[in-house]
Amino acid sequence: MSVLRAGNSLLLLIMMMMMMFGPSLSAPRSFSIDYKNDCFRKDGEEFRYISGGIHYYRIPRVYWKDRLLKMYMAGLNAVQTYIPWNFHEESPGQYNFNGDRDLSHFVQVAQDVGLLVILRVGPYICTEWDMGGLPAWLLKKKDIVLRTSDPDYIAAVDRWMGKLLPLMKPFLYQNGGPIISVQVENEYGSYYACDFNYLRHLTKLFRFHLGNEVVLFSTDGNGVSYLKCGTIQELYATVDFGPGANVTASFEAQRYAEPHGPLVNSEFYTGWLDHWGSPHSVIATAQVVKYLNQILATGANVNMYMFIGGTTFGFWNGANTPYAPQPTSYDFNAPLSEAGDLTDKYYAIREVISMYRKIPDGPIPPTTPKYAYGAVKMRKLQTILDTVEILSVSGPVKSMYPLTFLDLHQAFGFVLYRTTLPVACNTSTPLSSPLNGVHDRAYVSIDGVAVGILERNKVLSINVTGKAGSQLDVLVENLGRINYGKDINDFKGLVTNLTLGKNILTGWTMYSLSIDDAIKQGLIQEKEPTLSPPPPPAALSLPAFYRGSFIIPDGVPDLPQDTYIKLPKWRKGQIWINDFNLGRYWPDRGPQVTLFVPASLLSTAAPNNVTVLELEGDPCSSGPCTVEFTDTPILNATVPAHYKQRWGLFTREDLLD
Repeated sequence: MSVLRAGNSLLLLIMMMMMMFGPSLSAPRSFSIDYKNDCFRKDGEEFRYISGGIHYYRIPRVYWKDRLLKMYMAGLNAVQTYIPWNFHEESPGQYNFNGDRDLSHFVQVAQDVGLLVILRVGPYICTEWDMGGLPAWLLKKKDIVLRTSDPDYIAAVDRWMGKLLPLMKPFLYQNGGPIISVQVENEYGSYYACDFNYLRHLTKLFRFHLGNEVVLFSTDGNGVSYLKCGTIQELYATVDFGPGANVTASFEAQRYAEPHGPLVNSEFYTGWLDHWGSPHSVIATAQVVKYLNQILATGANVNMYMFIGGTTFGFWNGANTPYAPQPTSYDFNAPLSEAGDLTDKYYAIREVISMYRKIPDGPIPPTTPKYAYGAVKMRKLQTILDTVEILSVSGPVKSMYPLTFLDLHQAFGFVLYRTTLPVACNTSTPLSSPLNGVHDRAYVSIDGVAVGILERNKVLSINVTGKAGSQLDVLVENLGRINYGKDINDFKGLVTNLTLGKNILTGWTMYSLSIDDAIKQGLIQEKEPTLSPPPPPAALSLPAFYRGSFIIPDGVPDLPQDTYIKLPKWRKGQIWINDFNLGRYWPDRGPQVTLFVPASLLSTAAPNNVTVLELEGDPCSSGPCTVEFTDTPILNATVPAHYKQRWGLFTREDLLD
């Protein structure tokens, strides 16, 4: 009896200690690769993830939980996100992890919802984001060699990872968090450098900050040619491919690098990216579910890229080569729309997943309602030329030859270049960028009259007239840095000289324009009216600001709601809603016509301000001067016939030329 009582006392003591100290006495959490049985193991049990891509930086913070819950209810047990370095360190040493940049909060919300997290840390991430996530300020050292062992690049990477990785370490799975694996670099086998010392350095850096238990992996295309330069022994090699690929052959390519271990498709494409001037990309639901089923039937792990695309707000979009920038919408034809709406593709994918794992019980969060607030009358404020002294906080900079954006300490937006005509041009004389040095689009005026547009790769010369000494203004727009391939060191502005006839133009005065700040401070005002009649409509007008406001109606429940803004008969420009830089519009080129406006940007307590910078020509002199808020997105408008799509789905080789 005494032995029995002693045994009961010991059991009681253990139970009390477990209650007091909880998980500290339980078996340690673990996530690892089982090479013998070709699988992952989570807490010792065989595990397979079915994941979806979501970019926290493309979705307002207030909607993170809604989107993650919808992903969980589709049957996913993990989510995957990139981390854009430039989004968190816009200036060297100045880190921002607040608000919509609060990465720790995003990871915590994912865990609260019941999802594991796969982090794709970079430092390079591609993701159709400016410069593939690398900060533009790296290019201040003009001969820096990105994504290599270049000492200046490595020093910057080390500092950034020294900030980021310790922030993420508490969220690793073995530390009680949801992060099961971390990607080092991204699709490095598609980059020309093939610098194995660089990959080894990154791996040691990640191990130093995160420890030896975390699963580190690489991702490359589904061919041996990609894997040769994208993988090293210390990283677990995974592949990416979409519908239409040979599933068996694709995983055989992974087996080239990893003879044993789990099969992983890190990017199974549910849709594809868009470019201005190309048709909206659509992949049929039937194709997606057919190939998803094939992947899951092999027992492989899969991440669907994207499960929700979201929106590339502000100036953050990237571009591909030959130079073609991406639009504001990153809808991606994904299972959840740009606005988080449930689609037929969502339900079809959910049905396939239900064949392989139990779908969670309970209701799916509904599609968020949309509201058409209607037309908003806009009034013209001032032109860029009227406000240049206000917009250029740093003041004018003079130089014999034009300087780049970064020479002027500016990363995004616009710079105004000003000089005078050195000779009289009584007849049409070519104003040219003979070395294709306009990066990326330049709005040209002489003595305050718009005369034409120069555009990278497309329009290298326009004909102008003017007197000797006439003021020449060239407003240059950065349309987004190249995010993929060998040309990611993409300098902006007038990166080479302009010529007038045979004369190289010199004697430039340049103004960096801080438009975001000026709008937030209310510095752009309505121009004093003139007594003279308005000029007749012109084919091209000076870039100018317009403003309007609207009030959320009373008596309608649950407002404000999400909406979309469209600009009938406006041509190209930028939109701010209540001082938030919503993004670019370019209906003249398409395919995107509407821009998504999250309800979180709107107010029921005060009028909502809409500011538009129209760069080419407003409709105000010939018709209604309005923008319109609608409840229906338009992302697939017909594009002009002379703009042809250069890219096929899932073919990246053309981008490597």
